[in-house]
Amino acid sequence: MPTVVSTKETLYHVANRVATITLNRPVKLNAWTALMESEVRSHMENAEQDDEIRVIVLTGAGRGFCAGADMSLLSAAAERGVDSRNLDSRDLDERVREQALRDGAREGAAQDFQKKYSYFPAIGKPVIAAINGPVVGLGLAIALYCDLRLASEASRFSTTFARRGLIAEYGMAWMLPRIVGIANTLDLLFSARTIDAAEALRMGLVNRVFPHETFLARVQESGQELASTVSPRSLRIIKRQVYDAMSQPLAQAFDISVREMMACFRTEDFKEGVAHFVQKRPAAFTGK
Repeated sequence: MPTVVSTKETLYHVANRVATITLNRPVKLNAWTALMESEVRSHMENAEQDDEIRVIVLTGAGRGFCAGADMSLLSAAAERGVDSRNLDSRDLDERVREQALRDGAREGAAQDFQKKYSYFPAIGKPVIAAINGPVVGLGLAIALYCDLRLASEASRFSTTFARRGLIAEYGMAWMLPRIVGIANTLDLLFSARTIDAAEALRMGLVNRVFPHETFLARVQESGQELASTVSPRSLRIIKRQVYDAMSQPLAQAFDISVREMMACFRTEDFKEGVAHFVQKRPAAFTGK
């Protein structure tokens, strides 16, 4: 039976080894709040720890994925402001250290992927952003940290920061060029223009685009295909290799791949990978 958990601003649904986390403020186009952040992190941790779950999907309720930070938070920040004269470098360093402690270090994760929104790459399972509608600002930053981005034809994308007097937030200046290249990154950040799903696909911002009418069903099919046809151990190791390689020289990444390949030969999943192919039957991977 599917598992469904409803919290104040999110939903958590598990079926067919796929955990779906839904941002659930549809009237506000799922604008991001501190409570939503806490609930998403809790659901992500639960999905990672559950051996029956092999794929995680993050999506939005209603007609949007995430409209960015809730405007009440931005309005409060604009009214309150920050007096930079009262922040010397020691104060800033201490705040960074305190935030790092709050974020918490994840065992085996690179330091880059321990931050407030950048921890998705440290999760040992594929995280898919199912972008069902508008995704703006902080919402786009969060989608970038997902491993795959699947979009509805109705989706729309905008960085929006420059039009709010803001900058490329939460590491977007690091992550976005690695996905769409520098020229496209500067276009999207400078102009803060809105692009549609077709343009997002052309520049590599999303992996695939599906018809809106069948979007969620197609996303679930994609998730279930990963959950049932490939080794969860392989997915875990490959994901770590790819993100670690972003800060490694080729020689180091090469040597690690040889070591990991040799380790594969002793696993149940490698034996099953050969057996199901030879026997022409569906795979029954255990993750071991």
